[in-house]
Amino acid sequence: MTLLLICVFVLGYVIIAFEHSFKINKAATALVSGVLCWVVYSSYMPDKVAVNAQLTAHLGELSGILFFLLGAMAIVELMDAHDGFNIITERISELKKWKLLWIVAMITFFLSALLDNLTTSIVMVSLLRKLIRKDEDRLYFAGIVIIAANGGGAWSPIGDVTTTMLWIGGQITAKNIVVKLFVPSLVCVLVPLIYSSFKLKGEVERPLLDASAKPSSLPVKQQWVVFLSGVLILLLVPVFKAVTHLPPYMGILIGLGLLWVITEVLHGNKEEEEKHHLSVVNALRKIDSPSILFFFGILVGIAALESAGILTDLAHWMSKTIANDNLIVMSLGILSALVDNVPLVAAVQGMYSLTDYPTDHYFWEFLAYCTGTGGSTLIIGSAAGVAAMGMEEIGFFWYLKRISFLALLGYFAGALVYIAEHAFFF
Repeated sequence: MTLLLICVFVLGYVIIAFEHSFKINKAATALVSGVLCWVVYSSYMPDKVAVNAQLTAHLGELSGILFFLLGAMAIVELMDAHDGFNIITERISELKKWKLLWIVAMITFFLSALLDNLTTSIVMVSLLRKLIRKDEDRLYFAGIVIIAANGGGAWSPIGDVTTTMLWIGGQITAKNIVVKLFVPSLVCVLVPLIYSSFKLKGEVERPLLDASAKPSSLPVKQQWVVFLSGVLILLLVPVFKAVTHLPPYMGILIGLGLLWVITEVLHGNKEEEEKHHLSVVNALRKIDSPSILFFFGILVGIAALESAGILTDLAHWMSKTIANDNLIVMSLGILSALVDNVPLVAAVQGMYSLTDYPTDHYFWEFLAYCTGTGGSTLIIGSAAGVAAMGMEEIGFFWYLKRISFLALLGYFAGALVYIAEHAFFF
C-alpha cells in the first residue's frame, strides 16, 4: 500500500509540475490524485468506517483553510473592482531606478503582509506596466517584486497560504509570527535591494499615455471607503481570533459579510446593471476557484499519506539522518523552490505533531520563514513567481541568471538573522 500511495501522489505531482507540457490544469490533476490516494488507502484498510471517520476529520481542518481563502480572495476582488489599488499607484512619481525599486519593493513587502503574496504580485506587476516602459527594466523590477512579495507574506498570518495553514493548524500564533519573523523577512528583502542599488543606474522611461484610457467612474470617496474597509477587515482577522477564540475563517467570513453590507449601502440607489460589477456576487464569480480546488486536492492527498503513517515515518527518518532542525528546515525552504510549498508544509504538518513541537515553537516559525521565502529562488517556486511569469512572460532561465542569486542571498541572510535573533533575544 505504501509504495502505491507514494507512486500515485508523486505521479500526480509530476504532472502538476509540468502542467504546461501535459496541458492539463493543475487543479484537475490535484483533484484526481488526491481522491485516488484515498481510494488506494481505503482499499487496503479493512475498517471502512474508520477510514471515513479519518477523512471527515481531515475535511474539518481543510475546510477552514478553503473558506478563509475564499473570503480573502473575495474581499481583495471587491477592493480591486472599486479601483482601490489606484490609491497607491497614482502616488508614485519617482524616475530614478534605484529609488523606484526601493519604493516598489517596500510597498510590495507591506502590502503582501496585509493581503497575500499572490494578490500583491499581481497588483504590483500591473503597476509596473504603468511605471516602466522598457521590458528589461520592468522584468528586473518584477523579479524583485517576487522576492518582496514572498518576504512580506512570510511574517504575516494572512500573507502566504502556507503561513495561514500553520496559523489555522495551531502551529503558530499571529502575534508571535509577526514579532519573530518581521526582521528576518525584512533582511531577506533588504539584501537584494542593497545589492541592486549599486547595479541600477539612470532613470526609467515611463510608458506613453493611452488616450483611450478612461479614469475611474467611481467617486474617490467610495474608492477610499471600500479600500480602507477591506484593509481594516483583513487586519482585524487575527484580533477576532484572539478575542473570540474562533477559527480565522469565521473572522474572514464575518468581514466579507460586513463589506457586503457596506457596498450594498454605497450602491443602493444605482440600477442593478450599473452596480453589478461592484457587487460581492460578482467578486465571488471572479475569484480564482481553480486555485482553491488545487489546494483542496493537494491537501486531501497529503491527508491520505498522513493517515497511512507515511509522513510520520519520513519525519523519524529525517530526524535520525539529518538530526538538526536548522538544516532540516533550511533544506525544506530550498526544496520549496522546486516543490510547491503548499503540499510541502502540509506534509511537514503531518510529519511533526504539536506534541513534538508545541505552538510557537522555533521549528514552526523557522519553517514559515524558509518555505515562505525559499520559493523565490526559482520563478516556478512560488505562487507570486508563477503569476508574474504568466503576466510578463518571464523566462525560467532569465530569472535563474538575474534574480535567483539575489533571492538566495536574501534567503540565507534572513535565515541567519532568525537563528541569531532566537539565540540572543528569545
